[in-house]
Amino acid sequence: MKFIDLFAGIGGIKIGFENTGFESVFSNDFDANCKKTFDLNFSKHKEMHFEDITKIKVNDLPEFHILTGGFPCQPFSIAGYRQGFDDEDGRGNLFFDIIRILKKRKPKVFLLENVKNLKTHDKGNTLKVIYSELEKLGYKITDKVLNTMEYGNLPQNRERVYIVGFLDKSAFNEFKFPKKIPLTKTIHDCLEKKVDEKYYYNKKDLYLKLKDDVVKKDTVYQWRRKYVRENKNGVCPTLTANMGTGGHNVPIILDDKGIRKLTPRECSNFQGFPKNYKLPEIADSHLYKQFGNSVSIPVVERIAENIKKALEK
Repeated sequence: MKFIDLFAGIGGIKIGFENTGFESVFSNDFDANCKKTFDLNFSKHKEMHFEDITKIKVNDLPEFHILTGGFPCQPFSIAGYRQGFDDEDGRGNLFFDIIRILKKRKPKVFLLENVKNLKTHDKGNTLKVIYSELEKLGYKITDKVLNTMEYGNLPQNRERVYIVGFLDKSAFNEFKFPKKIPLTKTIHDCLEKKVDEKYYYNKKDLYLKLKDDVVKKDTVYQWRRKYVRENKNGVCPTLTANMGTGGHNVPIILDDKGIRKLTPRECSNFQGFPKNYKLPEIADSHLYKQFGNSVSIPVVERIAENIKKALEK
């Protein structure tokens, strides 16, 4: 079955669905740096369609059976000031472009991903609007908040809401979100052995503010502009889109050489990207943003497997 991937970013949802046997026929995003990373990793005939989603003509889309998309979450997240549909940049209204495409093409299934706060935003009214618009089109819908460390066997504390809709009621009744699985991976499974000096704080001004708090090698810390926050549960805190700006929120560890921040490759590992996933020659700040905005691939893959089973039954 064929799927399209909207707000594709660097292809996390695409990889999860392709690993399950679905065929990607169209990916779209409007971030030039994401396109560089995306096109480096996927064959030329599957390169990203680089365009503002509001400009996409539904008739120009190829045939597809499933629509996927991690629609912009900043308007709904704590970090994005919770503006929701009233986001002044218009990102909150991009959900209605998903509606526009679903209305005309009526694919069998959709999967939408967003931040956990979407469920409580505007006292639940935002999610009500989303459900109402999707139900008008005939979809049966369910959603669940899944944490990467509980459902993806990745040591990252990352809660995201996944919304799944089916046109066919019997397929909807067959669908279940995946069950929790044991976390067997540790942060050390995601860390690199050799790391460039530029990631170390040892000779930087910030070192003096970090050295008394960053003391354990099995712990990931965060610099929160004015203080160090220790992650008590032995996993990486949520990777965020603003990790690379001003040193805020970047996860920090202690290794044999000293105190350093995670590298972009390590962020890729904490999101479950394959080892052979290539990183382009662009600023680290862009790479941090890309992995902070991405999905945890194993979680998406497990949802995709259950969608496949529901459709096959």
